[in-house]
Amino acid sequence: MALTFHGQGPVSIADALLAEAERAGARVTVLAVGTWLGQYPQIAERILRGGHDLGNHTMHHLDIAAMGASGAYAEVAGCAQRLRTLTGSIGHWFRPSQTQYSTPLIEREARKAGYQTCVSYDVDSLDYTDPGPDAIVSTVLGSTRPGSIVSLHLGHSGTVIALPAIIRGLASRGLRPVTLTDLLSP
Repeated sequence: MALTFHGQGPVSIADALLAEAERAGARVTVLAVGTWLGQYPQIAERILRGGHDLGNHTMHHLDIAAMGASGAYAEVAGCAQRLRTLTGSIGHWFRPSQTQYSTPLIEREARKAGYQTCVSYDVDSLDYTDPGPDAIVSTVLGSTRPGSIVSLHLGHSGTVIALPAIIRGLASRGLRPVTLTDLLSP
């Protein structure tokens, strides 16, 4: 199963979360917002240095499903360019912003920008609503199964506090968090 994180918010919270994951031997996938990478360019290398995946979550985190083709392409390609500048790669994974599922238009524009896979998720932690660490743990452990992709967010301190209990709870069920690359590559 994969723990995926929408990448934005204070870099100190992102660093704390990555450190918790690494202490537990877990590898995660961060799908970063391009403007966040522009604000904190050092975080891209930090994510990769920790053995995690880094992918694209649009340039501005706008409602990409409400955009036309040129707007959607600009959101995907803008973040892809930021990733390439910072890391030498656009990454393998794209997740559309403000929608769980890609539309055919989003998929077409993501392919034009170099992404063969638009990644969704089957478990929404709802951590962005700041329900508290116990609720985040309960939601994630209550819905995660082998092969699940869990949606979480870097910018929330409750997620950092919840992460060790999530990883322990998954381990007790024989589940180990891996990157999207490890989960989805043949």
